[in-house]
Amino acid sequence: MTEENSAMKSLRSALDGVHGAGVPGVFAEVRAGELVWRGAAGVADLETGRPVEIGMRQRVGSITKTFVSAAVLRQVEAGRLDLDAPIGDHLPRLVPGERGRAITIRMLLNHTSGLAEYLPYAFPSLKELAPGSLDDNRFRRSRPTELIAMGVDAPATGEPGSTPGIYSNTNYLLLGELLEHLTGTPAEEHISRTIIEPAGLANTGFPAGPPIVGAHSRMYEALFGAIDPPRDYSVYNMSWVMTGAGLVSTVEDLNRFYRKLLDGEIISPSALAEMQRLVPVIAQDGRLIDYGLGLYKTEIPGHGVFWGHDGTVWGALTMAWASADSGRQFSAAMNLVRWRKPDAEGTSHPIDDALATLKRQALCDPASDLRLAP
Repeated sequence: MTEENSAMKSLRSALDGVHGAGVPGVFAEVRAGELVWRGAAGVADLETGRPVEIGMRQRVGSITKTFVSAAVLRQVEAGRLDLDAPIGDHLPRLVPGERGRAITIRMLLNHTSGLAEYLPYAFPSLKELAPGSLDDNRFRRSRPTELIAMGVDAPATGEPGSTPGIYSNTNYLLLGELLEHLTGTPAEEHISRTIIEPAGLANTGFPAGPPIVGAHSRMYEALFGAIDPPRDYSVYNMSWVMTGAGLVSTVEDLNRFYRKLLDGEIISPSALAEMQRLVPVIAQDGRLIDYGLGLYKTEIPGHGVFWGHDGTVWGALTMAWASADSGRQFSAAMNLVRWRKPDAEGTSHPIDDALATLKRQALCDPASDLRLAP
């Protein structure tokens, strides 16, 4: 067996391992230079057994934040915005008074604003790990300003600029409103025109309604074991988190986007350097991560640093990572999320272990380096 075939077999085995650990369907793309491997395992629909396919569209969750950040940094490059200007200079009605004067654009981007997450107020049943409010809001159209007010009115999570920051979608809904204020165009339209279309991301965009347009999987939410069996939430009005986590994309488009971003084709090298200035932030799952401006890093001992983001929405988990020189990339999409019940001891789940194996195989295995099948 050739080394190339060995690499392909190892990636296929790792992908199958994620499915075998309990994820109904998973698909991924790995890139090493100009060479590409793509694979899929499992089913897109538990009822019909329809197989999952590598080109399917996926709700990519908080990966959206990198796109929003890039659009904001382009406004900085154009001289229309200062990263260290107070948000109150632009949106005083949304963040009034002293807080509006203390919270800067940079603090929104890196989650050090101290503004609370609005999700527990928009979906109150989540506090009891119950799905009622997820079902009640499936087709509700939410206004960003209404959601922002929930986060602004909630108790602050810290002083503006203090670390560790606390991850909060309130920050990115505010950044969406800021983009509209600066450009006179809805943020989703502006990001599509200035970031998505020039990058050639033909299968990426903000959804116009509850269904996903194009081939896609059903998306199964387990809510940490509270929904058993997991329930399909693939049809959902995403207005509850649009500039925080609303994008639909493909693994191929995500790899293209992060490659262009790290190669300086979307924002300038100086703007990218700002994006990569890191602070400690407590993620929604309690992890302490090194977060920049809509971008964060993961380090694999012995193999270096990788840049990107991951994201979840109801029923879907997506991740996209790239080496600093963008020469090695990995994007993966899964149609199950929050599979593990809360565990004070931090015991890993077989799915967690299988995902870690896939990620390491995709990004680090020397047998795969520059020897993937085109």
